[in-house]
Amino acid sequence: LDPSDDEAIEKASEKSSATCQDSDSKPAVKKKRKQPTECFLSQPEEKQESAVKAKRRKKKKISDVLQKSAPKPGVPADLQNLLNQHFGENRSVIEIEELKLSDSCFLPANDLTHSFSSYLKEICPKWAKLRRSHKEKKSVVMLVLCSSALRSLELIKSMTAFKGDCRVIKLFAKHIKIKEQMNMLEKGMFHIGVGTPGRVKALVEQDALCLNSTKYMILDWNWRDQKLRRMMDIPEIKKETFDLLEKSIIKLCRDGSVKLGLF
Repeated sequence: LDPSDDEAIEKASEKSSATCQDSDSKPAVKKKRKQPTECFLSQPEEKQESAVKAKRRKKKKISDVLQKSAPKPGVPADLQNLLNQHFGENRSVIEIEELKLSDSCFLPANDLTHSFSSYLKEICPKWAKLRRSHKEKKSVVMLVLCSSALRSLELIKSMTAFKGDCRVIKLFAKHIKIKEQMNMLEKGMFHIGVGTPGRVKALVEQDALCLNSTKYMILDWNWRDQKLRRMMDIPEIKKETFDLLEKSIIKLCRDGSVKLGLF
C-alpha cells in the first residue's frame, strides 16, 4: 500500500469524527441555553400570583367577623358611642353635648332571652291603660324601628300576645306608597307604628306623623339578617336612624316624654 493512502484515510476519519462531535454537541448547547431562561421566567410569576392570593385571603368580610364573635346584647352605651362617632367630626363640643342621653332616657335593654311580646310586656306593663287613653290621629304611642320591610312584618306577627285590641300601622316603603300612609294616619287612629327609619323620617318631615304622643321608641338592635348584620351595621339604615334621632327623638327623650328601648 502507498503510505500516502494511509494518511488520506486517517484525515478522512478525523474529519468524520469531528463532524460527529459537532453534531452531538449542538443539541446539548441548545438545551443548556433554554433551561435557565425557562426557570428564570416562571419563578417570579408564581411568586407574584401567590402574593396576590395571600392578600386576597387577608380581606375579611363583616359576616366573617360577626360569625366568630359571640352575640352580645346591646346596651345604652353602645348607642351613645355610635352617636358620638357618627356626629363627632361635624359637630362642635356643645352640639355633641346636646346629643347625649342619660340613663333615665332608656328602658331596660333586651338580654337576648325575651321574645318581642315578652319584652314589650316587661317595658310597658300599663299598656292597656295607655292604649285606651290614646285618641289622637297622625300619631302612635309606640314606634318600632327595624332594618327592612320583611323584618317589620315579622315583628308585627310576633307581638300578637302583647298588642291586644290596638291598631298597628306599617311604616315602610315596600308595596306601600307614602301618600297612602299619610291618608291612613290622617283619617284613622293607630297605637303602634312598625317600620324603617327612612320612611318614618320622611313622614315626620312632611308632618304626616306627629311624635308628641309617642311614649316608647324601640330599636330592633340585636337582630341579625342573613349576612349577620344588625341594623346599625348597615350604613344607610344607621344614617337614617341617627338623622331621625337627632331631628326628632333626642330632644323628646331629654325632656322625658319618650323612652328608648333596645330589643
